[in-house]
Amino acid sequence: MADPLLIDTDPGCDDALAILLALERPEIDVAGLTTVFGNTTAERTTRNARAILELFGRTDVPVAAGATEPFLVELDTAEHIHGEGGIRGPLPEPTAATEPVDIHAAQFIVEQARKHDGELRLAAVGRLTNVALAIALEPELPEMLSDVLIMGGSAFVPGNVTPLASANFHGDPHAARKVLRDTDPTVVGVDVTEEATLPADWIDSVPREGARGECIYQWLTYYAEEDLTRYGIETAAIHDALAIAAVADSSVIDTERYYMEVEADDGLARGALACDVQGVTGKEPNGSFAVEADVERYRRMMRDAVGSALM
Repeated sequence: MADPLLIDTDPGCDDALAILLALERPEIDVAGLTTVFGNTTAERTTRNARAILELFGRTDVPVAAGATEPFLVELDTAEHIHGEGGIRGPLPEPTAATEPVDIHAAQFIVEQARKHDGELRLAAVGRLTNVALAIALEPELPEMLSDVLIMGGSAFVPGNVTPLASANFHGDPHAARKVLRDTDPTVVGVDVTEEATLPADWIDSVPREGARGECIYQWLTYYAEEDLTRYGIETAAIHDALAIAAVADSSVIDTERYYMEVEADDGLARGALACDVQGVTGKEPNGSFAVEADVERYRRMMRDAVGSALM
């Protein structure tokens, strides 16, 4: 029986591929998408999430719109990476079939946790504002969820928006700090997601006939040449998809338990993730951090999902 999964997301090209993977995996039953600002504004991420579901014929999946700005820092979006409107490709115009539910994403998270009675998994692959708000609404939420997986952070490698921070934690560091403190999550950070690339020859072979093929191809190639050069990779890192792959198959990542904390003050360290490797804080581990990824297993999963979606 497939596990119910709620995806908190800010589509985004890599988010779109993560959603595709979740929709195609038999181990996952997508219980809903909650949207947050990030790769673009919340209005546009909500539109993009709806359009993705329409593109793949999954109008049965509910969408809940969420936070429009971070708690205490200025809104910063990434259209320069993901394209105008926050995503690339000829997506369909959303219809009434994917009209968002009439409650805020934070409340929707709580309601879905109650509905699934301890079986709901939560994958947060955007800024963590919705999840932090949901915990504020229902402090028992972490105990009501089966598990929480977060895509964000850079502990032992440079960040991808500052030397110390990844986009998701830097974009709302106060939310990230709260969620890490409260949920005992599995954190899949840039340390492993920058390896979540796909072979160039396979990308070139993806059929581009029709809107699905063209969208998928553009999502797979969303990095500009200067981004590839900066990160020293041949093709785009599909960060969020690796996190969803780990939901479907836990053997995709190896983790270590650490006490983790996020720096929330402004300045160069904003959004930085610290993992207490040597136990110098004297605090017990409060989560698991991905230290290695089985990239070949992830790539097989992505190839299978794309092939299935294009059948």
